[in-house]
Amino acid sequence: MSIEKWNERYRAGEQLFDTPSPLVTRFVGDLVPGVALDLACGPGRNAVYLAERGWRVTAVDGSPIAIAKLRERNVAIDARLADLERGEFQIQPDSCNLICDCYYLQRNLFPQMKMGIRTGGMAIVIVHLARSDEPAGTPTRACPDELRTYFAGWNILHYREGQPDEACHQRAVAELVAVR
Repeated sequence: MSIEKWNERYRAGEQLFDTPSPLVTRFVGDLVPGVALDLACGPGRNAVYLAERGWRVTAVDGSPIAIAKLRERNVAIDARLADLERGEFQIQPDSCNLICDCYYLQRNLFPQMKMGIRTGGMAIVIVHLARSDEPAGTPTRACPDELRTYFAGWNILHYREGQPDEACHQRAVAELVAVR
């Protein structure tokens, strides 16, 4: 979906969730706060949750509407407007204790994400799965078991494919939590 389509959805009051992803709350709740990056953050539900728990958060999204809404919610978050698909944001090596990428699939970001996580740091990733009639996946949906392959060699704490744990998302997902 184009950035303009996302802007339209946000203007219409769609996709404006306040509650963080259950996967984020489940795995981050007991961690010592550090530096976090929230990729394709939208209006920032996960970024706000992390910042409220003491994390130093950078949140990135291509939608100016989403970033404006995030800045209204929490000015302490380093909210950056950048089109990830155009490479307008680069993840610095060994810069994060946590990287969240929830409901956004951009395959060429995985190498950067992995290099950006410090030793002992964590990746939390949720992507939509392709339908059964799309066995090779699509540009925005992963094929079965694809997400796990990007984190081969990491300590995978959680991997699940199926219906999401949140009512605001209806399509099947792959969830991964891995430690470098």
